[in-house]
Amino acid sequence: MKAAKQRGHEAKDINLLKCYLCITTHRPEIYYPQKRLDGFDAVIPRIGASISFYGLAVLRQFEMMGVYCLNESAAIGRSKDKLRSLQLLSRKGIGMPVTAFAHSPDDTRNVIELVKGAPLVLKLLEVTQGVGVVMAETNKAAERVSSKPFED
Repeated sequence: MKAAKQRGHEAKDINLLKCYLCITTHRPEIYYPQKRLDGFDAVIPRIGASISFYGLAVLRQFEMMGVYCLNESAAIGRSKDKLRSLQLLSRKGIGMPVTAFAHSPDDTRNVIELVKGAPLVLKLLEVTQGVGVVMAETNKAAERVSSKPFED
């Protein structure tokens, strides 16, 4: 905000959770809280994990209104989906460690086999800031995220 204002731009800080959307044919609108938002040249989105679903909806509405978005809603959505992000990187040939995913911690044993055993890092798909991440030096250490014991 400060940098934009120093460069002569008019900048507004908008709480996305206080916006509401009017979805109509050929005339999308955003209100904040009761005033229609229009006349924006650009949006610099700052969407945290706690408001990603609704934040992305508001950002998509700005895109539908023809407003330039520094980070597009599709890109932000992909970045918040670990599995999708890795699939896209893999498809483009970006090097990464062997990675395996499963829907349930009950499948931990199969996932360990796919990555050729410990040491390995176990992560839950929907975590932030390192919560839900376990470094497993052995298969026994991986037991913490599974209800089924391992045999080394």
